[in-house]
Amino acid sequence: MKILHTMLRTTDLERSLTFYTQVLGMKLLRRKDYPEGRFTLAFIGYGEESEQAAIELTHNWDTDRYELGTAFGHIAIEVDDAHAYCEQVRQNGGQVVREAGPMKHGTTVIAFLRDPDGYMIELIEKSTAD
Repeated sequence: MKILHTMLRTTDLERSLTFYTQVLGMKLLRRKDYPEGRFTLAFIGYGEESEQAAIELTHNWDTDRYELGTAFGHIAIEVDDAHAYCEQVRQNGGQVVREAGPMKHGTTVIAFLRDPDGYMIELIEKSTAD
């Protein structure tokens, strides 16, 4: 067994695709419109779905707002250098909400970003992961 994907609902699919592909460097793996159901699915990730888990962005055409709730935490991405990656994110128009630095009560270097719909993304620096 393996994890296939995590689904996030998005209010503006193009804006989210721009963030995940241009700011975070993911690739659009596949995309399909479902006119009868009035929604579009776009799968993004760093590698092929046969090899790695992906993120499914779901855009319901008639919904312009979602409540994010309090149960979902974040998506974690491993990076070589969290400080440099945060700078790259800012230069590409992304929002860093917690600068890179050691986690509380530990030594792992982490940072947090926010995607266009408000979902949190944690960066974990590879060389310091506990």
